[in-house]
Amino acid sequence: MADEEKEVLRSKRVFINHIDLYTSRNIGKYLSNCVVGASLEEAGGEEENEEQDNTSQDTKSIQPKGITFQIVGTLSKPEEKKTAFALEEYSISKREELLDRLMECDVIIYNITEDFQQIDEACWAISALHSELEHFNSPKMFILISTVMTWSLSKPIDPDDPEIPFTEDDYRRRRPHPNFKDHISAEKLVIKMGKTSKSKLSTYVLAAGLQYGAGEQIFHFFFKTAWYGEVPALPVFGPGNNFIPTIHVNDLAGVLQNIIDHKPKTHYLVAVDDSKHTIEDIIKAISISLGPGKVQQVPKEDAFLSKNLTQADIDSLLVNICMEAVFVKEHFNINWVAEGGMIGNIEHVVKEYKQSRGLLPIQMCILGPPAVGKSTVAEKICKHYKLHHIKIKDVITEVLANLEKQTRLPETSEEEGDNDGVADAQELLDVVKENMEQNGGRLDDQYVIRFMREKLKSKPCQNQGYVLDGFPKSYEQAKELFCSEDDEEGKETRGKAHNFDKTIIPEYVFALDASDEFLKTRVMNLPESVVDGTHYAQDQFLRRLALFREYNVEDETVLNYFDELEIHPEHIDISMNGDFEDTSVTEKIIKAVGKPRNYGLSPEELEELECKLADERFQREEAKLAEREQKEAEEEAERVARWEEWNKRLEEVKRQEHELLEAQSVPLRNYLMKNVMPTLTQGLIECCKERPADPVDFVAEYLFKNNPQVE
Repeated sequence: MADEEKEVLRSKRVFINHIDLYTSRNIGKYLSNCVVGASLEEAGGEEENEEQDNTSQDTKSIQPKGITFQIVGTLSKPEEKKTAFALEEYSISKREELLDRLMECDVIIYNITEDFQQIDEACWAISALHSELEHFNSPKMFILISTVMTWSLSKPIDPDDPEIPFTEDDYRRRRPHPNFKDHISAEKLVIKMGKTSKSKLSTYVLAAGLQYGAGEQIFHFFFKTAWYGEVPALPVFGPGNNFIPTIHVNDLAGVLQNIIDHKPKTHYLVAVDDSKHTIEDIIKAISISLGPGKVQQVPKEDAFLSKNLTQADIDSLLVNICMEAVFVKEHFNINWVAEGGMIGNIEHVVKEYKQSRGLLPIQMCILGPPAVGKSTVAEKICKHYKLHHIKIKDVITEVLANLEKQTRLPETSEEEGDNDGVADAQELLDVVKENMEQNGGRLDDQYVIRFMREKLKSKPCQNQGYVLDGFPKSYEQAKELFCSEDDEEGKETRGKAHNFDKTIIPEYVFALDASDEFLKTRVMNLPESVVDGTHYAQDQFLRRLALFREYNVEDETVLNYFDELEIHPEHIDISMNGDFEDTSVTEKIIKAVGKPRNYGLSPEELEELECKLADERFQREEAKLAEREQKEAEEEAERVARWEEWNKRLEEVKRQEHELLEAQSVPLRNYLMKNVMPTLTQGLIECCKERPADPVDFVAEYLFKNNPQVE
């Protein structure tokens, strides 16, 4: 007993491959917060367990009491940033070095569901560990996380009732999908290696259902499509009546924790939840909770057109098999996050997904007098953050269009509910039109607030967020618009704390303002084509400006309402900027709000951005080339100019030298003409007369004889 207690209290080093991928990352994060041996104890009260389940996403904030698992592992991408929960992370290229790391660990977990290339490494790892049994310092455990796809083509237990679920006891009957034969080979090898020396090396195979939860992986395509809300219905590939075994990724981690603590005698385990849902049921639940609320069957071949689905994803989504984790339920102590499956816990799963992906809506309200630039700023903010621009006129127009569309539905529908919906839509449409006729085209606040509230509660606004443009205008409107459903009567005394609806209340409130003179000047400077037929006409503008000032001179303005809720508006005076385009105002708001909370750029936007960057890069290169050519041309011109200047100077030097030589040769010439040339001339004449055999010698002899004596 003392040895067992000592083993329980000792920290265990757990190796997980590719710890930066979805499943491995969530398993590592979960185990890093688990106390060694905690699952051996009886769970506390059910209420406590439920509370832990609901906060499973925030396991990092929970401080476990006791010795926790030490998590180490390899990375699929060495450039990925370090995870917070891992003690060590490896980027290993040589298997000898990897074996040394594995020998340091008590538990080795190999996940082969995400990267099929890891199958070969997992087989090598178990074989290498098996060959090193004699060098083990302590017992080791090897767990292979495989997939239910190795059961994909298993024959039904009862041909007359194909929905009877498979259990762990049927693992010898399993038949894999053609694309998952390597997985079943790895399973068999792991089971075989664990039979040699169970006291030193125990091996387990865990056939896991399709994982969901946290940031999602295989179902990410459907969550993302639903979140964007750009399609009228989520696609269901094929008939959609195939049953899919699933499990929440944290529940899968809980099963692994129990395997490590309990060391069960059964070495092949199934890890699935209690759900028995078809793929259509799952996608419909996602659509209702996050998207348009509808699904549409499409040919299964259309799945191959999606860039976000791999071949393995498509194979898994089309699997049709019922499984039950009997051993896990009967022998393990698991604090289930979603024991009933995804559909029963869809709200929690969606919340996890948004938090993990950082998809938190940005809800904003921009207020101010007419012509202050609210709509211009709101449009820029919506473009930057990909939010929905909420304007009263647009909302009313949209509601009327939808009501008219509903009233035009075919009357052939046999469902009573559809007929009731058409009648209700027609009744509301008539009431709204009558109200607008009575008020000269305007709509009473009760209808405006109702429609605005419905818009703010719509899935697009709840997913991406919104920018409220110039509404609410008064304290009462704000109070009625944002009151909680439990307090829709709005009976509280003003100035007291309000029960507001946290799902639609703005997170940021910006109050733009300027003097009346500034606003009048701005409107007067607008082109006449812009002003005609709008509320910027002089009479309408002055009336609306006066009405706005009237609303905001009382003690209880719309800004006071937000102040009472501790949502303090940020005041921005646009007259201080002198910027007609309101660029500086937009920059201030972006700085206050921070980074976008969405998926980032879409593939189309990325392509457009790449084209833009490529065009800018081409223009820069062209500019550099033109600049270089211009520089070369200038240098060549300068070189030619210098060459011409040098030639001119050279000619001038030659001329000056010639003149100098000429000037220096005058005395010598005069001497020769006076003393030499007369004698030489006479000698040449005599030579011509005598005609000697050697004229040169004759002339020389003559010059010596008749050499004049120069004084």
